[in-house]
Amino acid sequence: MKRLLRLLRSGGPVPRVARRRLSIDISQIAVYIIGDVHGCYDQLLELESKITEDAAKLPGGKLIIMLGDYVDRGPSSAQVIEHLIHRPLADFQRICLTGNHDMAMLDYLERRLSLSQWWYMGANSTLLSYGIDVERLRLVHRTPQMLDDTIRASIPQRHKQFLRSLPIMINAGGFVFAHAGIRPSVSLKGQKDEDLVSIRSEFFENAHLLQQWVVHGHTPIKNPRQEGKRFNLDTGAFYTGKLSALRLWNKKGRVFTT
Repeated sequence: MKRLLRLLRSGGPVPRVARRRLSIDISQIAVYIIGDVHGCYDQLLELESKITEDAAKLPGGKLIIMLGDYVDRGPSSAQVIEHLIHRPLADFQRICLTGNHDMAMLDYLERRLSLSQWWYMGANSTLLSYGIDVERLRLVHRTPQMLDDTIRASIPQRHKQFLRSLPIMINAGGFVFAHAGIRPSVSLKGQKDEDLVSIRSEFFENAHLLQQWVVHGHTPIKNPRQEGKRFNLDTGAFYTGKLSALRLWNKKGRVFTT
């Protein structure tokens, strides 16, 4: 942490750090996996309410796995992050994975990405959720550097630390959880961070090679869908209003949507 602070004060970009990969046992618990939130705070609360109601009927432990992309595009990214920082629902544990949008936000905050590059991904709605009006700030600040410094200083440190702390993959025996998917021809140990948050065609076209079920988001579809051994939960909440989850319990699956 001290080294990170020194790098930030120096004004140069902070090198990316490899993300953690977790191994867990889910054989005796109910697991609820939630797809891409993208700033849709109201839908997240609605979905959590449905999950709470369902989980009350089940014995044993409960775990929520968030598949990443908490920010950009939707109206309430700051509120989503603040919500996820706090304790999960009663009697639940929660693991939040990173997505490519979360990594892009951190890349901007740590000077690895320009504002224009992040803006293209939907940063404007994220910054507005923090009360940051970039167009107004451009009229006040004389240089892009001054604008960047103001924006970066306006994001709470606890939110930056949350983004830094997110693991990138979970290996749960028969299941793998990752934001975008995996490269089927590569062992889990050999998966690259960039693939885990950004892969599409190589994952889809070679899904017949999968040895484990892969639950992912990243690629918006109309309804949650199983294809072979992969299950996509990204239902484009920011433009459809539909946020989706999959429950795994007792060797069965059940889908919930808002």
